[in-house]
Amino acid sequence: MELTGKIIQLLEMKSGESAKGPWRKQEYILETDGQYPKKVCFMAWSDKIDEFAIKEGENLTVSVDLESREYNGRWYTDVKAWKVSRGNSSADEFPSPEQYGNAQQQDPPSLDDEIPF
Repeated sequence: MELTGKIIQLLEMKSGESAKGPWRKQEYILETDGQYPKKVCFMAWSDKIDEFAIKEGENLTVSVDLESREYNGRWYTDVKAWKVSRGNSSADEFPSPEQYGNAQQQDPPSLDDEIPF
């Protein structure tokens, strides 16, 4: 699932020690785009915090996984980020015509010499 919007708040980083070792968790508030914006709290864990380097005011597309768990009869849902893209990701995938310059179209190479039979 992907969420696109602006980071409006960084919450205080939490850390601790578990049986598996030390851990860190950073939560962010993203306000979605559109006619009816929604605020979504998502989190990043451990090394992803440094990898993403999210700052307040950035426009992002965040890929998240949703996971719910039960504890003492109550259900809790985590929204965990696994990928962050900055800006317009579709523009990054397809270069604009200006990026090609004045390259002239060439005919494809002949394959007659490369066929082994």
